[in-house]
Amino acid sequence: MMTSRERLRRCYCHEELDRPAVYSRTGFPADDPTYDRMKAYLLAHTELKRGWDGRAFAPPAPVTTRVEPVSADYDRQVTTLHTPAGELRASYLQSRHGLPGMHETYCIKGRADAETWLSLPLPELAGDTASFAEADREIGDRGIVEVQLGFNPAGYVAELCGSETFAVMTLTDRDILHALCERQMEALLRAVRFLLDRRIGPYFAMLGEEYLVPPLHGPHDFDDFNVRYDKPILDLIHDAGGRVHIHCHGSIRHVLSGFLTLGADVLHPFEAPPMGDITPREAKAAVRGRICLEGNIQIADMYDLPPAAIREQTAALIADVFDDRRGLIVSPTASPFIRGAGETAFPRYQAMIETVLHGEALCR
Repeated sequence: MMTSRERLRRCYCHEELDRPAVYSRTGFPADDPTYDRMKAYLLAHTELKRGWDGRAFAPPAPVTTRVEPVSADYDRQVTTLHTPAGELRASYLQSRHGLPGMHETYCIKGRADAETWLSLPLPELAGDTASFAEADREIGDRGIVEVQLGFNPAGYVAELCGSETFAVMTLTDRDILHALCERQMEALLRAVRFLLDRRIGPYFAMLGEEYLVPPLHGPHDFDDFNVRYDKPILDLIHDAGGRVHIHCHGSIRHVLSGFLTLGADVLHPFEAPPMGDITPREAKAAVRGRICLEGNIQIADMYDLPPAAIREQTAALIADVFDDRRGLIVSPTASPFIRGAGETAFPRYQAMIETVLHGEALCR
């Protein structure tokens, strides 16, 4: 039997496994004891990944914030960014009841705002990275430490603009979007060099590619904004012997070749209809031996379906993706997220994990 650490290493390096890895993201609702039993079970029975913030070495953005009441349910947080060329503002609605919030307005609303943003100097990085080695020692054979790089360049820019404005500007102001993405690529390259110089790694994680997938964007935009600016970052990591996990929801069938080109080592999730547009068997055929697939049990099913159905889904997933005994981390598509429903989800998670650990699916 492999340790969890070795099993994940082999997943990220596309090597043969004793069994699929099994994992869950852990962004639980805050202060919710209904998830205590699940947390203990995941800690004892799954492969573990500990996130370590690789973005912590840039100085804080020059922002000020204020909060104002909106209703009985929401407060508005207004953030003002101070740049050499002027101020930019964005607003966010925060729930008063622990529910998800929502963006209301964005920093970049058009070309003039983009030019203002570009007046910001690139950050100078500094700080002590000793906590990485400590985290790696603590997790030991139970898993790996994954360096969180945050949004990829295009995802970062889309967060500044909002999806709709970004999409419109690909038609009206494509050149300025490229300037924004290039600036953020350089910032990420500087961050990765800073980390690699201090022997941080080898596992890194990035997200944001989902802003450029169908139906809002086609393969040309995916290649022009994701592949163009992600590949130099991943090449730098790969040249140092590192591996990169990419998180991307949505319809990825027509852009899977882009993930191969930019160099993703692990891709989470890979969603079948109606949430996505590709089946596990199709995803495996497209990336066999080159990308490890992480998923793909829909998070809603972990609350709604009976445990027996989760066992069947997990068994079918393993049969479809693990035929070569490589490249599968069984996982839900997102963290457990419904407040107060931890005990509802627990037997479903247990069913998924037990199916992997006891090898029921491998005997199909």
